[in-house]
Amino acid sequence: MHTLVANLAQHGYSILFALVFAEAAGFPVPAALALLVAGGASAKGPLQPGFVLLSALAGMLLGDLFLFLLGRHTGWWLLGILCRLSMNPESCILRSAESFYRRGRTLLLFAKFVPGINTLAPPLAGSMNMRFPEFLALDFAGASLYILVYSGAGFVFSDFLATVTAGYQTVGRVFTWVVAISIAIYFGYHIILRLKSREVRAVRRLPPSEIARRLYSELGGNIAVFDVRSHGYYSQKAFRIKGSVRLEPNTLPHHLQSLPKDKEIVLYCTCIRDATSVRVAHVLREHGLLCCVLEGGLRAWKKAGLPLETVPEEDVVMLPTFS
Repeated sequence: MHTLVANLAQHGYSILFALVFAEAAGFPVPAALALLVAGGASAKGPLQPGFVLLSALAGMLLGDLFLFLLGRHTGWWLLGILCRLSMNPESCILRSAESFYRRGRTLLLFAKFVPGINTLAPPLAGSMNMRFPEFLALDFAGASLYILVYSGAGFVFSDFLATVTAGYQTVGRVFTWVVAISIAIYFGYHIILRLKSREVRAVRRLPPSEIARRLYSELGGNIAVFDVRSHGYYSQKAFRIKGSVRLEPNTLPHHLQSLPKDKEIVLYCTCIRDATSVRVAHVLREHGLLCCVLEGGLRAWKKAGLPLETVPEEDVVMLPTFS
């Protein structure tokens, strides 16, 4: 029996490490739930509080370090990817970067508790050239606080958690349910997106070939193509559809009057199911503008081998850095 309990405990640490690492690396995994269960298990056994803290801290620090180094070497490209994978596909790098810079480095102490910032903070720190020792110290403090709060809550309320998980005699089974709940949340999120996609059907969507035919033909004057990517242009290597113009979705009300009234407006982005394009399209339609969405966004256009152009230098937004 002792060997069995020891094996279950070791299995529990591994799953805890994996879940915490996955959340830190940007996946929609509820690590807080895993920490609560692990904290409760450490109060009643078979897990040990010290190993729970070490496993979780190692997973979180490695995940954050992974994103920090990627951010340092890939710049704003990685942040654009994270925006598309986040629970909020319309999240904005510019808003997060300005908040991160304005509120100072100490934001890393509480970033784990703030949805949206929790995943973006490490790559933001890397992209904004924060010194590695400084990042590591602040991230260690922030990760420790997050882990202590949730695992500590599980430890203190272990009796309540034991009631909730009554009938499960081993921590291995409890963690199996944690994994199952994580998977359910992930797929539930995508089901919600599919349900919301009913709105998408109300917006006219055109394939890249149709947009290209109209844009580059003699009839090109009857449409205007706008890039509404939520993460904008933060790299001098950025590219966009040839002939398109930037339309900032986060300050849309300020640009409504300047949009053409005599042309059909075509919108494109890189979000899942063209989320930002659809959102902007609904706003434009409310103001009486004729618009449609490029189906599949910039990725579909690029895959079709259609013309691209480098973003003009004056359109690139150079975000602040700590160096």
